[in-house]
Amino acid sequence: MPGRLTLLVGSPRIAPGLFTRVAWQTLDAATVVLAREADEPLADAVLQAGLEVTHLGEVSAPALARDLMDRAATADVVWVASADGDPGLTDAVASEVSRLGEPPEVEVLVASWDVPGSRLLDVVAVMDRLRSPGGCPWDAEQTHESLVKYLIEESHEAAEAIESGDRDHIREELGDVLLQVAFQSRVAQEHASEPFDIDDVAGTLVEKLVRRHPHVFSDGDASTPAEVEATWEQIKAAERAAKPADPGHPGGEGGHEGLLHGIPRSLPSLIAAEKVLARWERGGRGSLPEPDGGIGAELLALVARARALGVDADAELRRALRDLDAEVRADRT
Repeated sequence: MPGRLTLLVGSPRIAPGLFTRVAWQTLDAATVVLAREADEPLADAVLQAGLEVTHLGEVSAPALARDLMDRAATADVVWVASADGDPGLTDAVASEVSRLGEPPEVEVLVASWDVPGSRLLDVVAVMDRLRSPGGCPWDAEQTHESLVKYLIEESHEAAEAIESGDRDHIREELGDVLLQVAFQSRVAQEHASEPFDIDDVAGTLVEKLVRRHPHVFSDGDASTPAEVEATWEQIKAAERAAKPADPGHPGGEGGHEGLLHGIPRSLPSLIAAEKVLARWERGGRGSLPEPDGGIGAELLALVARARALGVDADAELRRALRDLDAEVRADRT
């Protein structure tokens, strides 16, 4: 009676050994457990659990498939997958099944799955390799300051991709923005006196998200977007009050913050105007002063009008520029 071949696969991105109960039962019941090398993460986890693993070394996929099928003809065989997924092995096993008159039963058993966000571990690992000795010389010499221009550039490219509606382009550009976060965090890890890493960055973000969403994670009460924004601003104001005064930011001191407080000076003017007007409105100051005839005041009034209509002035201006560009291109064809 033919035996059975189980191809045991698992996620290389979670702790080895976090297998399902069925996976451990299959390993316990196997006549023989095979793997490529002793240092393979999944195979090592099986060894650490007290089970015997026979290592076959580097073998081509067709030769390995034939060996596994021959063994499984009279035994229950488990092959513990390698970290690279054993390219070509499943196809080679399928060919062997087709060749044999009475092949053994073959099953692919998933011992562990990637959890959401698992590929972020790959991002961290690749960034670490690029930045470490023997990695990329360009990456190795970058600093927080030298990378700023790329952070700005990639952010603008991501915004443009989103406005294009091209899903593949959006995914790619969001990846480039993510790279900047991973890169800056890796650089920060090497700081002589105040190092932090990507886990610290993520931890700070999680704490902030939980703190600023009491209506989700605590007993806060906010059921509409407007109520959420009001709560958000109250929490941010309390956070700013708890921090030491920063003379580098425009605005008042001693709790009397100006409308520009905390708004980056490099923020595009239309976006900055929208944020300032939002603060003006939340302060209950009513209508803006009448424009004094200056272009700046008229532009500010126009942004206020856009807000009243529920329109993003910055996005609308970019759309108008794209329309103008399309018209020029059409005239040239």
